[in-house]
Amino acid sequence: MKLTELAEIVEGDVEGNGQIEITGIGKIETAGRSEITFISNPLYEKFFETTEAGCVIVGREFEAKLKRKDVSILRVDDPYLSFIKLLEMFETNVDDELEGISDTSVIGEHTELGENIFIGEFVSIGRNCRIGTGTRIMSNCSIDTGTEIGNGCLINSNVSIYKDCRIGNNVIIHSGAVIGSDGFGFAKNNDGSYRKIPQTGNVVIEDNVEIGSNTSIDRATMGSTIIGKGVKIDNQVQIAHNVEIGENTVIAAQVGIAGSTKIGKRCMIAGQSGIVGHLTICDDVIIGAAVGVSKSITEPGIYTGYRARPHKEDLRNEIRIRNLEALEKRVSNLEGQIKKSE
Repeated sequence: MKLTELAEIVEGDVEGNGQIEITGIGKIETAGRSEITFISNPLYEKFFETTEAGCVIVGREFEAKLKRKDVSILRVDDPYLSFIKLLEMFETNVDDELEGISDTSVIGEHTELGENIFIGEFVSIGRNCRIGTGTRIMSNCSIDTGTEIGNGCLINSNVSIYKDCRIGNNVIIHSGAVIGSDGFGFAKNNDGSYRKIPQTGNVVIEDNVEIGSNTSIDRATMGSTIIGKGVKIDNQVQIAHNVEIGENTVIAAQVGIAGSTKIGKRCMIAGQSGIVGHLTICDDVIIGAAVGVSKSITEPGIYTGYRARPHKEDLRNEIRIRNLEALEKRVSNLEGQIKKSE
């Protein structure tokens, strides 16, 4: 497409040659003359001087240190969101065109299959399931009895979905994820051994959720483990039984959330954080990387530290720790002065 056509799509203004043909999208470090790229982080502004891209998407306030006539500029309100919009437009995914059911798949009795679906090689679907219109289930997936999957979903290869789970529309589940495995529930007997507590609930995943590879979401002991609309979960995340996660919350890799914890809407949980069970975390909370959350959070804000506390408080404690050596010397000097005066 011509650059002027792309400018209309992202509601931007062209500076330079608007008639150049854009055939693809590239990184600013490696993009070619027929590709478009972007700058949203100031750290990447230095690459404007050396990029070979035909056009660079920038913010309204961007000022180049080096003026270049060979690189066009597309000014927009938000370079990152505009770039994503163009990525979606240029993306060509052959999987989107897949239809049909492989001869090697196995489908149980009384299972309903929607129109325009794709079921790949060696997929197993149990009895009394429902698969929605336009959903694609890739090879080697296992979908147990009574499970419902909505419209327009993508279930990547080697995903296991246990019985009676409910998955909404436009959900993406990446390879190796396990949905609906038993929660970690055991009762201690008098002799010290453990008795398994039946996990009789299910997992409910609402619309527009994306779940990363090798993530596990346990079924509820009773009721449902609930993943709200628009939630995005990274790889290798553990979500225990009866957890509830509010709409549009994002969770980075290697987070562990213990049972019956309720997380609010629009939260951001950074990698390797751990949240103990039976807590409540309110809406609009940001939890930093590798933070241990041991009590409920009732106020929106940023929480960091070994034990989660408000970010400013954690920074003050960090300063105190750094000043301990100087404080020790000061106390030692004061003690010496006291002894001399005595």
